[in-house]
This record gives sequence, structure tokens and C-alpha cells, in this order.
Amino acid sequence: MTRKSRRLILIAACGSVLALAVGLILFAMSGSIVFFRSPTDIAAQGIAPGTRLRLGGLVKDGSLKRGAGETVEFAVTDTNATVAVQYRGLLPDLFREGQGVVAEGVLEPGGLFRADTVLAKHDESYMPREVADALKAQGRWQEGKEAAKGTGKEAATASAGGTLGPRSER
Repeated sequence: MTRKSRRLILIAACGSVLALAVGLILFAMSGSIVFFRSPTDIAAQGIAPGTRLRLGGLVKDGSLKRGAGETVEFAVTDTNATVAVQYRGLLPDLFREGQGVVAEGVLEPGGLFRADTVLAKHDESYMPREVADALKAQGRWQEGKEAAKGTGKEAATASAGGTLGPRSER
């Protein structure tokens, strides 16, 4: 066996071990990957109860109900379909009806989504990318529409806890 052929065998063996390691890592991570779904996706795909996923859309107007303790119920919609969500915990300060939200949790057998994490928009122009893409694909949301509804930088400064005014720096 020549030196060149031994080198090629060594390179091929290292490459195959590396490919095997990457494959094993991806297989191990596949159980922890959580996919984003809109309410329309959940209704159309018939996702099995007990499936862990991320639900994104808009908090439906008039759906927010506070229960005993820290339990909160609300509905997430993409204007085509709606999913009822139950969450136990403190909601983000900027969580409100009509705004973008992403909830992570488990779909229950009755169609109720039991969330363990709720993320809300952080300023007047933010919407999670997956939610914005899903709403844009349906023609229900356009870039800049949310920013136009806000009151400008003053609202962002006030919502961030600032009291210095729109031009002031911290």
C-alpha cells in the first residue's frame, strides 16, 4: 500500500466518522425541536394531541379571561382559525389583545393549547418573524401596518419604563 492510498483511506475514514457524529447529534436533537404553527396549520393538519409546538398569531379581541390565581385564558387567531390557549403564570407586560404573540406548549385532546411560555411583542413595530410570515402569506398583515398604529417613539420609551421623553438618552 502506497503512502498516497493510506492517506486517502485515513481521510475517508475521518470523513465517515464525522458524518456519523453529525447524524447522531441531529437525531438526538430532533426530539427537542419545537416547530411553529399558526391556528390554520393546526386545524388543517390535524396535529395529534400531546404534540409540543409553538403557536403564533394575534391575541383575539375580547378573548382574554383571568381565572383563579395566575391562570389566564385567551384565544390566538390568524383571522382564519382560532385556538383557545390556557396559561398559568405571569404574562409579559406588553401582552394585550390584538397584538402578536407566540406561545409554546402542548396541544390537549379537546383542542385546548396549554402553554408554558408566552412571548409578546416588545415594541410598537415588532412581530415574531414566523407570525408575520404566516399572516403575510394569508394577506392579513403588511409590513409597517403595526408601526403606523403605534404612537411613535414616545410609546416605545414609555413602555420600556423610560420617563425622559422621546429624544432623551439613558
